[in-house]
Amino acid sequence: MALVRTAMLLAALTALFGLAGYALGGQTGMILALLFAAGTNLFAWWGSDRAVLRAHDARLVTKASAPEFVGDVEAMARRAGMPVPAVYLIDTDQPNAFATGRSPENAAVAATTGLLRQLSREEVAGVMAHELAHIRNRDTLIMTVAATLAGAITMLANFALFFRGRDTAMGIVGVLATMILAPLAAGLVQMAISRTREYEADRGGAEICGQPLWLASALAKISGLAARIDMNSAERNPGSAHMFIVNPLHAHAHDKLFSTHPATENRIRALRDLAGEAGAGGEAAAAPPGRATRPSPVPRTRGRRGPWS
Repeated sequence: MALVRTAMLLAALTALFGLAGYALGGQTGMILALLFAAGTNLFAWWGSDRAVLRAHDARLVTKASAPEFVGDVEAMARRAGMPVPAVYLIDTDQPNAFATGRSPENAAVAATTGLLRQLSREEVAGVMAHELAHIRNRDTLIMTVAATLAGAITMLANFALFFRGRDTAMGIVGVLATMILAPLAAGLVQMAISRTREYEADRGGAEICGQPLWLASALAKISGLAARIDMNSAERNPGSAHMFIVNPLHAHAHDKLFSTHPATENRIRALRDLAGEAGAGGEAAAAPPGRATRPSPVPRTRGRRGPWS
């Protein structure tokens, strides 16, 4: 059902782009707008992962430079039955993470150094399992296409400034409507797509790591810390905010009307419900993924720092 809903929302974005083109240039404008959308998405398909990693100054790490972190990502990828993605670190104090790439075979996960320092190993495992679920579900491609279409619609709306007073397909009223309503509608659709995929990735991440409460605990910590710690690369590139596990923006008072993330409290509640259904109970946790191929009960760690601190 979530996949069908996402496909319908992507179709709505494409149709909105075509209507905006028609409003500005009639049938010819609609065709040109759709061709432009196809071109921008083709560029996003091949280069979006490298572009976003460069934008956040992410550096590639290996087992030689971060053995336990990379090892745990590899172990969870095997558990999820998917290729091991490239692993990156972003040097910033804000705890956060994202995934990118056009397919599971061409994917990367990135975590901040703040995430590794301030969360336990189990909580980091829950976060990375969430990102692996995004890759497995091909959300990285879906959200890149959505962001590209939404950005292109906004660009097209800006072009409407050049059509004021001219003989367009829908007249000056259509131009003004395109300028105001098209970016608004695009933002709403993008928000709906991203929020739908976040809940699915939470559930998939809990399945991969075997413990929903690891991710629930991580979300609570990340949300509280991210609200107080700046992430300058995200502030410079707000268009990538929807890719992170928790919204990294706050320092420059960006408008939160179109927040692409569900309320953290709702996500935590859903994970706790999932833990209750699975009989996790919250008093036991599985062994870190690098140490066991299947979750096995061990005493819960309370406030312990991860091994990458």
